[in-house]
Amino acid sequence: MTALPGDPTLPYPAPTIDFSNTEIAFAHLNDAELRRMRWLFRLMNSPTLVRVGAPLMLWAAQRRFSWLESIIRHTIFNQFVGGTTLLDCAQNIERLAQHGVLTILDYGAEGKETEADFNRTMNENIRALEFAARSPHIPVVSIKVTGLARFGLLERIQHARSLTREELNEYRNVLKRIDAICYHAAQKGVSVFVDAEESWIQDTIDHLVWLMMKRYNRQRVVVYNTFQMYRTDRLQFLMESYDRSQREGFLLGAKLVRGAYMEKERQRAAQMGYPDPINPNKETVDDHYNTALRFCLDHIEHIAVCNASHNAQSALLQVERMAQKGIPPQHPHALCSQLFGMSDNLTFNLARAGYRVAKYVPYGQVFEVIPYLIRRAQENTSVTGDMGRELAFIEREYRRRKHR
Repeated sequence: MTALPGDPTLPYPAPTIDFSNTEIAFAHLNDAELRRMRWLFRLMNSPTLVRVGAPLMLWAAQRRFSWLESIIRHTIFNQFVGGTTLLDCAQNIERLAQHGVLTILDYGAEGKETEADFNRTMNENIRALEFAARSPHIPVVSIKVTGLARFGLLERIQHARSLTREELNEYRNVLKRIDAICYHAAQKGVSVFVDAEESWIQDTIDHLVWLMMKRYNRQRVVVYNTFQMYRTDRLQFLMESYDRSQREGFLLGAKLVRGAYMEKERQRAAQMGYPDPINPNKETVDDHYNTALRFCLDHIEHIAVCNASHNAQSALLQVERMAQKGIPPQHPHALCSQLFGMSDNLTFNLARAGYRVAKYVPYGQVFEVIPYLIRRAQENTSVTGDMGRELAFIEREYRRRKHR
């Protein structure tokens, strides 16, 4: 896909970006790595295999079978995860940096339930911030509130249920953990993305993030909230968040995503009899997403935005809008990002054209990141359409190298 030839009338002429250029997209992979990637994505092209394999993988992971760990480590783990530890990620971070791509670190453990686990996750996030501060290639660490707080507690707060003395103490500990992470980010010159989660705990997360933004986003954007634009109310919430940040005198951090949890959200709404919170179709989601992206770029001095998308049209929209508004490609408030191991045609072509772009790089022990890996496998099946697109680019580069 070639678009946006340079226009000398624009303040910053948009370069020609060809997202179908596979030579640039896969330049970071040698021939053997490309063959392994081709083999893996061909496997994931089977919806039946993924549907059957996902619960089997979860079952085996709960029993910590060593043979499974070895298989996962040398296949899907290596494709979608940066490493088991921060040091283990260093080689992938450096390889990305050689091609002008930044790294967003994400400790992959999730679904924790005990105070000990929550504190362990907090400490790991703080270690990630310290690690990032020593590298010019890691501007952001991503965190998940359900790695730091009990899901049931977040849900009780959202539904305004009175808390027991123990739960109040538990909530104070949650605040302390999140504040400790954001404080370290502010001190170390790194930023924090707070992931969005299910709608029935998201209001609680929004409130926690709001407190942190108000405290730490005075001089620069330290804390970002995540806006899932597949929800019917998030475009309006983004605009209201901007208005409120202006009134209260701080900068807004906005990570835009189309979203996850769609089937779970719709099922719950149907079962409990409340309106479906999800937009009715993909066209509406795309419209909300691109409107949100334009809004953020139009207020770039007061909003730092991460266009976290695998959608080529949204990437091209950012390039075009930045050129129209005279926003330099390396503006610190404008970032694109894609997941590690996916959409390399977007990431590396944007980087070659001079834009700030990052890979979201999860890390953690193999069994800890199983839920994340299952989600990657599921969204890369042919059912979603992502698989066909990814595999087509891989096959094209494979043929190009074969006949060069």
